[in-house]
Amino acid sequence: MKFITIIHRRLREGKTFDDYRKAWFHTTGFGAPTTMYTVVNAFDPRELISVAVGGGGGGDFEEMKSKMKSILDIDLKERNASPLDDIVEETIVRHFGLVIAEDDFSPAGVLQYVAPSVDGVRTDYGEFVKMSAELAGLIAEAARKRDLLTEERKKRG
Repeated sequence: MKFITIIHRRLREGKTFDDYRKAWFHTTGFGAPTTMYTVVNAFDPRELISVAVGGGGGGDFEEMKSKMKSILDIDLKERNASPLDDIVEETIVRHFGLVIAEDDFSPAGVLQYVAPSVDGVRTDYGEFVKMSAELAGLIAEAARKRDLLTEERKKRG
């Protein structure tokens, strides 16, 4: 199983990508396969889009949920220890999801339709909807914790 996280942040006026990267970069790894991409929006260079691709290499949904909980806990600690409040604007757009299909469109010429699969394992949309709802619960709980920590940090000044 694989998951994708996409987070849109916009640099505050006068802040640079280097400011962002130094504050954003983690001091602790997730302990699970995760590749992070940082993208500059072609239409707005102050918008930075973080894309995380995690999971893969087998394992079932329960195993992935356990890894995801650990990843969310680590990310929460990292963001609280090195907040981005002074570097990015308040509005942050977050997207989370499970990968239901991966397709290779790199060959030239005609492609034949293939059923949805990830890492060679066929996927089922109905099953993914149910799993996504469970995953959303984990993410919502982490967001609630993050918001409480952010509120406490802002009160302390």
